[in-house]
Amino acid sequence: MIASIYLLCFLASISLSLFLTPWVRAYATSRGWVCRPELDRHIHTKSLPRIGGVAIFVSFIAIATLSLLIPKWMGLHVSLPSHRAILSIFGSGLVIFALGLYDDIRGIGPYWKFAVQAVAAGILYAGGVGVQRLDLFSVGHPLRTIIALPLSIIWVLLITNAFNLIDGLDGLAAGSAFFSTLILFITSLSVSNSMVSLLTITLAGVILGFLRFNFHPASIFLGDSGSMFIGFMLAALALEGSQKAPTMIAVAIPVISSGFPILDVVLAVSRRFLGGRPLFSGDRDHIHHKLLKRGLSQRHAVLVLYGVTSIFALLSLVVLHDAAKIALVLTIIGIGVAFGVEYLGYAEFSEVKEVLRRAAARKRLIANNVEVRHAIEALNSCADINAVCKILKNSLQFVGFDGLRIGHSLTHVFSDIEGLPFELTTNGDFQSFWNDTRKSKSTVELRFELTTDMHRSLGHFSLLRVASENPLLVDFNLLSCDFRLALSQTVLRLSNGGRARLVYQGSKTNVRAKAASGASD
Repeated sequence: MIASIYLLCFLASISLSLFLTPWVRAYATSRGWVCRPELDRHIHTKSLPRIGGVAIFVSFIAIATLSLLIPKWMGLHVSLPSHRAILSIFGSGLVIFALGLYDDIRGIGPYWKFAVQAVAAGILYAGGVGVQRLDLFSVGHPLRTIIALPLSIIWVLLITNAFNLIDGLDGLAAGSAFFSTLILFITSLSVSNSMVSLLTITLAGVILGFLRFNFHPASIFLGDSGSMFIGFMLAALALEGSQKAPTMIAVAIPVISSGFPILDVVLAVSRRFLGGRPLFSGDRDHIHHKLLKRGLSQRHAVLVLYGVTSIFALLSLVVLHDAAKIALVLTIIGIGVAFGVEYLGYAEFSEVKEVLRRAAARKRLIANNVEVRHAIEALNSCADINAVCKILKNSLQFVGFDGLRIGHSLTHVFSDIEGLPFELTTNGDFQSFWNDTRKSKSTVELRFELTTDMHRSLGHFSLLRVASENPLLVDFNLLSCDFRLALSQTVLRLSNGGRARLVYQGSKTNVRAKAASGASD
């Protein structure tokens, strides 16, 4: 029997919404209560009535009142909350509707909107509808008012304004709200909350009836009276439904099921903050605007976002079925959001990525410079050619170089070395690479002239790097001055007394000399 009542409420709310919406459209048009395409962010090209919320509100209140009375008339035992809770939901909903209607007709600033919405949230809380517990703060115990009231207000403000912000394309806000409402209905059935079930199925029917006239090409808009009222009722019913639900269902499912509008409001506030613009100013960079800029038509953009909303809805049902999968669901959402934001190409977030990349590069630059300075210290105290070569290889490889080249006038110094094989170039120099990547790629050479204190040339010494798209992050002045000076002094110190000549053959040396094909200055 209760299932029949749900179906009856759904069909009745659709019918009343289908009947009232054309009447409200005609009345608003006759009074001039229309939205003209005056602002840059407006998508529509002709004036349309903007008080569709009147049909939404009247249809919902009428059928919702009957839905709460029908079980009693039929003698069914249905568990309903106190009259105070019901009156607080309907009364605060009336406040929000009146606020939206005034804004549709006369206009009102954002701060006044927030203030009135906060008052409505306070009325809800006074009626016992609010965030009563949250295990994150108080396991198994009700929250104190000093915590519960602000959390309730924040939740109401977030959801109410989230649906208001996405009301930028024909049918977008209403369609997204329809999906979220169905999820709340299913959730309320799972926890046997009859009142929330009756109100959510009624709201779903009202929205579906209104969509007949609001889907592209729309003949009437929700207006603030409609979008804020729907968002507020979803926020209020989610709070009421959470009273009997486990903590995970009470917190996670309403958030996930309203994931798309919440995501849009978070992105809007974040990018305006990053761009140094007023947080509450309108713009053309909402998710639906970005899809239009990508070449999608209004209808296609709305259908794509319906798909996104349905994915959020399905994921919320996964959590409803198995709360242990919340981590998996959040991971999927995080990956999806990251790819989505990347696809939409927000300049603000691209700049954040660039800042982070530069920060990471700065960290790497510091590490490379420190490594070069350690190499300089080691060279200044080094008296063995094998140790010199080991220092050069380890330090230069860490910095990002792939090899080194020694002028032929210095080869007598780098004899009898171990573990660093050299090969002969076509002009008589010797070079060594840490790996074999040079065989298929061009090589970049950074060449230094090693000199004595009297500026007499000892020969040239080159750092080699295989051509790469990745930047070489090191202070060039540090290499060309301090590092070159330390290496010059070390070479001069080791060459005093006449070191052994470079040996091309024999088992007492690991130095190999062979023609390096294509290797030249």
